[in-house]
Amino acid sequence: MNISESKRLFAHAQNFIPGGVNSPVRAFRAVGGEPIFIKRADGAYIFDEDDNRYIELINSWGPMIIGHNHTLIREAVIQAMENGTSFGAPTAREIEIAELIISMVPSVEKVRMVNSGTEATMSAIRVARGYTGRDKFIKMEGHYHGHGDSFLIAAGSGAITMGNPDSPGVTKGTAKDTLLAPYNSLEAIEELVEANKGEIAALILEPVPGNMGLALPKPGYLEGLREICTREGIVLIFDEVMTGFRLSPGGAQELFGVTPDMTTLGKIIGGGMPVGAYGGKKEIMEHVSPAGPVYQAGTLSGNPIAMAAGLAMLRHLNAQKSVYTKLNEISRKVSEGIQNINQVLGYNYSVNHLGSMYCLFFTDQPVYDFESAKKSDTALFGKYFQAMLKRGIYLAPSQFESLFLSTALKDELIDKILEAHRESMIEIHS
Repeated sequence: MNISESKRLFAHAQNFIPGGVNSPVRAFRAVGGEPIFIKRADGAYIFDEDDNRYIELINSWGPMIIGHNHTLIREAVIQAMENGTSFGAPTAREIEIAELIISMVPSVEKVRMVNSGTEATMSAIRVARGYTGRDKFIKMEGHYHGHGDSFLIAAGSGAITMGNPDSPGVTKGTAKDTLLAPYNSLEAIEELVEANKGEIAALILEPVPGNMGLALPKPGYLEGLREICTREGIVLIFDEVMTGFRLSPGGAQELFGVTPDMTTLGKIIGGGMPVGAYGGKKEIMEHVSPAGPVYQAGTLSGNPIAMAAGLAMLRHLNAQKSVYTKLNEISRKVSEGIQNINQVLGYNYSVNHLGSMYCLFFTDQPVYDFESAKKSDTALFGKYFQAMLKRGIYLAPSQFESLFLSTALKDELIDKILEAHRESMIEIHS
């Protein structure tokens, strides 16, 4: 497999872009080697600058539910572009997509469009603080809510310890208002609430985290969070940037039957275009400027091209709910196939999957929070990643990322993925 052009481009990029990439994980440092540069994509495939073809399982890290370069999305974007690419002014499509989101997502009564998931989560925390008049908020260890200062906080020494900055440039003053708890532990939440009585504005989490690999909520966990937040007047925020419209038309909250106070969204509502959104109860969202005093703005928010792509995607998902049946079946075949191959080969690695998301952890222990995920053999994962890449399968270049499947994966491609997995497992253990 020739990758000389990608090597040349990566070397050249490092002269102009920090680390040669515009998002750190793309540098392949967690898996070794150098990144491949993508030229185009179609259906289940991506093609690099050397015209090598890969079956890929990240789908732009989530939004490409119906595959890359789908006619439905492409035609919507082309049609919208004929009228211009950006106005910085209201458009009818913004209302249409807002109405559609509200009709699909249980918690959302009003919604504000933004340009990224990070923007959505930052804004949601600000609104929750403005609504409650409180400063502190709780986040879960290993959950990623974008690169806003308040979210780049490492765990302290115990459940009631305030966080420490996890990146230079994040001040201790910012960190002191961020409280951390392990995912799937209601006891830790109760302890934090008791130690910070009446001071906590919000609790934000990925209901189904995909940024420490994929983990699933234990039975009763999300329901318990809902009860605690209701009792304590804490705004419960579900970060569904990954799971919204992917696990079901109404996201994880519909799937599990737990309704948060606010929800952050992204990726899929842009159909692959840069986009984000946050929404929730009417009484909370009425605090957002210009209706209320909490300021948030964006010149490109509601961009007409992104809205056109998002409308095409959401209308399709809303009208064709059989998409989810198909996605679930594809995911079952892939994840169970991987588990069966591992069992035959004598490797008891954990495989978590839900809907069209799955993750293979190189640990024989169950993975249900960040600490258990960190027991994975990351060096072995790096070898596995390279072995799969060599066989034309493109995975997320990190052990701690979920994979995302699309309806473009036909049975013959699933067979190729599983055969590549079998050969790769044999190779990395030889």
